[in-house]
Amino acid sequence: MKLKHTTKSNPSSKLWCIYIYTVLILPTILFVLYCRHHHTMSNHNSNPASQPDLDQPDAPGLKLAQFGAGCFWGVELAFQRVEGVVKTEVGYSQGHIPDPTYKLVCTGTTNHSEVVRIHYDPNLCPYTNLLSLFWSRHDPTTLNRQGGDVGTQYRSGIYYYDGDQEKLARESMEIKQNETKNHKIVTEILPAKKFYRAEEYHQQYLEKGGGRGCKQSANKGCNDPIRCYG
Repeated sequence: MKLKHTTKSNPSSKLWCIYIYTVLILPTILFVLYCRHHHTMSNHNSNPASQPDLDQPDAPGLKLAQFGAGCFWGVELAFQRVEGVVKTEVGYSQGHIPDPTYKLVCTGTTNHSEVVRIHYDPNLCPYTNLLSLFWSRHDPTTLNRQGGDVGTQYRSGIYYYDGDQEKLARESMEIKQNETKNHKIVTEILPAKKFYRAEEYHQQYLEKGGGRGCKQSANKGCNDPIRCYG
């Protein structure tokens, strides 16, 4: 006959274990987690690429706007033609690497978006005019893609500079979503982050002729089809 072996628990041992965990182990775990969180937040806050775009428009009375809608060459030319748009620049934003280059952005490792930054006169060009062009210029239902251009740099995005722009952007997206019905819009609406101006050869690329030397008009009100080519 086998004897059943029983071990009585020792209350003092349990209390000692609870003491060790509560006084020594748990505070250590919490301290390590705090340090990791603080380190992550410090890196995020000190990263210039994560900071708001604090640049000022070229002249008093102008405002800034920032959009991503695929390859920035054709998007820029479309905005160049808008009455009340005083200046356009192409560049990179919404990434996590300071001072990115086009070659680096194209690797897809920096999370930057190809964007157009616009200096506009709100008396001649309400922000809603820019939004209308933005929605008409690209397909906002294709994630990280516009036609043959594939990658996170080609994602659809509205990057606002103030609360009014954010409000109008979200209202316009709701209207656009009602129009598209069965296709979900994937456009991101986020605060404008640090803008890194692209290399000079990218600026007004199609107006200057692109890779083929065929200049396209940037005149205000021009309705010529935009041909985007390298």
